[in-house]
Amino acid sequence: MININKLLMECIDKGGSDLHLTVGKPPILRLDGRLVSLDFPELKPDDVESMMTQITDEEKRRKVSEVGGCDFGFGFGKNRFRASVYRGRGVIGISLRLIPSELLTFSELGLSDKVRDLLFRTRGLILVTGPTGSGKSTTLATMINYINTNIDCHIITIEDPIEYYHQHKKSIITQREVGMDVPSFSEAIIRGLRSDPDVILVGEMRDLPTIQAALLAAETGHLVFATLHTVNAAQTVDRVVNSFAIHQQEQVRAQLSACILAVLSQKLLLRKSKKGRVACFEVMVSTSSVQSLIREKKTFRIPSELQTGSKYGMKPFDFSLIELYQNGIISKDTAYKNAFDKEQFDTMFKERVNRK
Repeated sequence: MININKLLMECIDKGGSDLHLTVGKPPILRLDGRLVSLDFPELKPDDVESMMTQITDEEKRRKVSEVGGCDFGFGFGKNRFRASVYRGRGVIGISLRLIPSELLTFSELGLSDKVRDLLFRTRGLILVTGPTGSGKSTTLATMINYINTNIDCHIITIEDPIEYYHQHKKSIITQREVGMDVPSFSEAIIRGLRSDPDVILVGEMRDLPTIQAALLAAETGHLVFATLHTVNAAQTVDRVVNSFAIHQQEQVRAQLSACILAVLSQKLLLRKSKKGRVACFEVMVSTSSVQSLIREKKTFRIPSELQTGSKYGMKPFDFSLIELYQNGIISKDTAYKNAFDKEQFDTMFKERVNRK
């Protein structure tokens, strides 16, 4: 039987972001966004089940048996992994995400000082969005760490599972895990409001009660961070509003417009050097104009606001792509393939590159 510790070390040593253990294939790493097989034999059902027992306790194995899977985090030396154990076609599979051991700075992330300045606000909602594996957790951890280092306040994080462990610095920080410390995200937010928090991090706004609770917290004088699996600001606003019944949506638009501070939508792209990936951001910062568009159900005009709102720190995704290309970080082909509007991208590309 394979010792899973050996595979975890391979993941760390090779710089993998994920490790996949699935029956009928050798262990597979995700390296720079690509899947690469390790030099091991194909895994048999007993191999994967044995490795599952090495990282789970009886309670987690019971959950896999009863509901078909479980998610959790665990430490490995100085590193942490987020694990997803699941059952498919009668056998066990395991996906493990390596959580970076060092937090990045704002400049390393590629975020401007105007975004950092939002962290000093005392109330409002900041949403970090993007597909699975786009680096949302790292961006949020960087923001929480900055607040923890520079502002004296009480921070509560609600996660499933906890990924980054934060130590008390200038702030005090309480980290709560769904399923272990609290029954649900929404319950944790409501209970958390009684704990005198200044900042609340919601790992994922995955259902209506959580969205309602997050909006309530942002409205009532707290700085709230949360994630959604949406790809841009306009879609994010629509997703939040459309989570509610039709007769509630006008009120929610007004509520959201009043408390939204920013939407950061991100995606990880392969570097030109083929070594590592870089985050590309779309940034929407709330202005009176953006607030009006949200209230008036005109989110389709948000992209135009992003193009003209650079003085507020706003940036369209396609602008970010061009900047990454101009700085020699990504290739032109990568920039073009990931552009939202290919025709508009071509026009912007010619204008900005020629201007330079």
